[in-house]
Amino acid sequence: MGVVGLVLSAVLISTAFFHWHLRAPGPLLTPRFPLREFFSDLPGHLPWLIPFLLLSASIIPLRAIQWQRTLQKPVPFAERYHLVAIGAFTHNALPGKLGDFIRSFLMSRTQRLPFLQCLGSVAVCKLLEFTALMGLVALSFLGPFAETMVHFEKALKVAVSLCIGLVALVVLLAHYAQPLAQGLHRRHRLPRVQNLLQHVADGLGTARSFRGMAVALVFSVGPVLAPALAYGLALQGLKIPGGVFAGAVVLGAIALGQSLPGVPAGMGIYYFVTSWAARSLGASEADAAAFSTLTHLGTVLSQASVGAFSVHRRKLRLKDLRRGGSLAREATQHVAHEAVEPVAP
Repeated sequence: MGVVGLVLSAVLISTAFFHWHLRAPGPLLTPRFPLREFFSDLPGHLPWLIPFLLLSASIIPLRAIQWQRTLQKPVPFAERYHLVAIGAFTHNALPGKLGDFIRSFLMSRTQRLPFLQCLGSVAVCKLLEFTALMGLVALSFLGPFAETMVHFEKALKVAVSLCIGLVALVVLLAHYAQPLAQGLHRRHRLPRVQNLLQHVADGLGTARSFRGMAVALVFSVGPVLAPALAYGLALQGLKIPGGVFAGAVVLGAIALGQSLPGVPAGMGIYYFVTSWAARSLGASEADAAAFSTLTHLGTVLSQASVGAFSVHRRKLRLKDLRRGGSLAREATQHVAHEAVEPVAP
């Protein structure tokens, strides 16, 4: 699977720089633009890259503020900030995309909270960020790209429907997982399902309160608005009129593209989606490729460097992060496995 992911990523990344000719006679690949000129022109994008870096780095403190709204007990801001930053470092600098697992794992260790409760609080944060993002994308239809956005209308309707369904599912699970677990316990049935439902109830505690979810949603706007503005300023820097209003659209396309199940090519999807979106909004092929390249490098550099400071402050080593992330993932899989494993007579 790893080899397939690498090959698929390489193919998708190449679409930002080359045309593929699968059926036509002649060369299989042709450059979209002169590559030497492309690399020599990259420094000219610094005016928009610098604010992009700053806005990308600001996601970490904004997520630290948001996280408190889904945690079951007060945690000092400094603690939340460092754990989010360490998770961002793990996500961007180490393979496996274990950032959310590692920040949940460290929170459970430092604050003596159940691991799945911490992981559930992060899952609620992610769901509310997705909800806020869909709202921003919907608002983009009122901007200067309203005619262009018509092409995305069907996809947006599907995404909004999915978002509403997920929110409803989380709220229902938060309200009824524990009563279901207690009912099974009274009947002495399905002990492993009882265990899973109890963990789900603990992890989604915030979602039991509609007011709590609404407040958490408000605090979820910041971690979405910052990258949306970052991508919008980047598009504006490419001389796309009104490009600042389209940042949420690009961010939404990235989120939907990278959420495809079973596709092990996150980086490739990023380059494919961002270059295609930039070209669709009016950027030249060279500028679209620069947009993909620099926003990807800018995101990794800003969040990994900010996270590296927190890793250093906490005196963590890379092998500690790998081991912690693996333990966290194994703990989650163990609970899920217990729920489906048949009960011995």
